[in-house]
Amino acid sequence: MLVALFMMVWTDCFAQNEISSPYSRYGIGLVNNSSNSTLASMGNVSYAMQSNDYINFRNPASYVAFDSLSFVGDIAFNISSIHLKTTALTQRGTLGRIGYITIGLPVTKHWRTSVGFIPFSDRGYNITDSQTLPEIGSVNYKYTGEGGLMQLYWGNAFKLCKGLSLGVNLSYLFGTLSSIRYEEFTGDYYYNYRIAQNDYADGIYIQAGLQYKVNIGEFHKLGIGAVYENSAYIWMKRNLLVNRYINEYNSVNTYDTAYAVLNQKGSMRIPQSVGGGLSYSYKDKLLVGVDVTWQNWQKYSLKWKNSSTVSSVDSLKDAIVVNAGLQYIPDPSSGKFGKNIAFRIGARYSTGYIQIHNLPISEFAISAGIGMPFKTFNSKCALNLMLEYGSMGGLKNDLIRQSYVKIGLNLVLVERWYQRVKLE
Repeated sequence: MLVALFMMVWTDCFAQNEISSPYSRYGIGLVNNSSNSTLASMGNVSYAMQSNDYINFRNPASYVAFDSLSFVGDIAFNISSIHLKTTALTQRGTLGRIGYITIGLPVTKHWRTSVGFIPFSDRGYNITDSQTLPEIGSVNYKYTGEGGLMQLYWGNAFKLCKGLSLGVNLSYLFGTLSSIRYEEFTGDYYYNYRIAQNDYADGIYIQAGLQYKVNIGEFHKLGIGAVYENSAYIWMKRNLLVNRYINEYNSVNTYDTAYAVLNQKGSMRIPQSVGGGLSYSYKDKLLVGVDVTWQNWQKYSLKWKNSSTVSSVDSLKDAIVVNAGLQYIPDPSSGKFGKNIAFRIGARYSTGYIQIHNLPISEFAISAGIGMPFKTFNSKCALNLMLEYGSMGGLKNDLIRQSYVKIGLNLVLVERWYQRVKLE
C-alpha cells in the first residue's frame, strides 16, 4: 500500500497544478494554506486540533494522537470552478487534481511520524493588454504563467508529558515557476519580442508546532496550539530566453535569439509566519476551533548572482489570517451509522499578502462538509465531503474579482497494525 501511494505521486495527474488566476502572477504564486479535507470544511482551523482519525499536517505536534497500533493514510481530490470578473469581462474555468497524499504511523510509545506530498503554491494565468506609445503606435502585450512549488515533508511528534506535545516538519520544496511575455507592435518596422523565463527552485523548509490538551471536568476538553514556520532561503536557477520575430509568434518558425541566460543561480526568501489557536470539545460531540496567523510576506525577496538588483518587484505585504469552524456529531458512541456522521462548517478571512495600486487583495471563504465513517475487517475508514466558496479581489480601481467553488473528497484509512493473529 505504501508503495502504491508514493508511486501515485509521480504521475502526471498529481504534477499538473494548472490554475487560472491573474493573482498567481505575484511572488511564488497563490500560496496553499489549506489543511486536510476534514479541517478544510471547518474553515482550515487546525493549530489546536488533533485526532487519531486524520493527519493534521498544519501542526506537526498533532501527530502524537495517532493510535499506537494503527497506520493512518489520507488522500484527497479537489475539483474547482473558478469565475473571473472585471467591469467588462467574465471568464470561467474548471480544474481537478489530487489535493495531497499523507501517511502517519507510530514509532515508539512517545514518538509518531508522518510523511506526505502537498502543493505549496500554484501559478497559472493568461493576461492580455495593449497601449499606445508616442511615435511607435499600438503595442499588444500578453503574459502567461504556469507551474508552482511542491512540498515533500517528513514530520515527527514527541509527547513531552501528559497533554503536551512538540512536533517538527522538515520539508523539501521543489518546482518550476514559468512565465512568458509577448510584446507585439503593429508597425512594420519593429521586431516583436518573446521573453520566456523558467525559474527552478529547491530548498529546505522547517515548521515547528506545539500543542497542549487539558480535560476540564468530565465532559470538557480545551486545546491550545502554536506553529512557527521559518524564513527559508530556497536555491534558485533561472533560464531566460529572448526571441525577436516579425508578425505573430508560433512554434514552427525559427527566430533570432536576442538574449539568453542559462543556469543563472540565485536565492529566494520565503518569509516566516507565526500562528496560534484554541479548540474546545464537549463529550466528543461538539468541537469548536479558532486560529490566527501572521505572515511576513513583506520580507519576500528573489535575488540573482551577478546582479546588483533584487528581481522581485512584486508588491507583497504582511497578512493576517483568521480561521474558525465547528464540528457536530449526534452520538459518537452509537453504533448506528446516522448517529456517527460528522457535520462541519467554517469560515476564514485573510487581509491578503498581494497589494495592487496600494490596495490589498483580501480573501474570504466559507465552507461546509460531512464525514461518514465506516468499518472493514481490520480497519476503519472515513469518507469526507467538503464544499467551499471563496473570493478575492474586487471590481473597484480596475481590479479583478476572483471567486471559486471547490468540492473536496478525501478518504482516510486507519488500519490496525502490529497485531499477532492468534489461532485456537
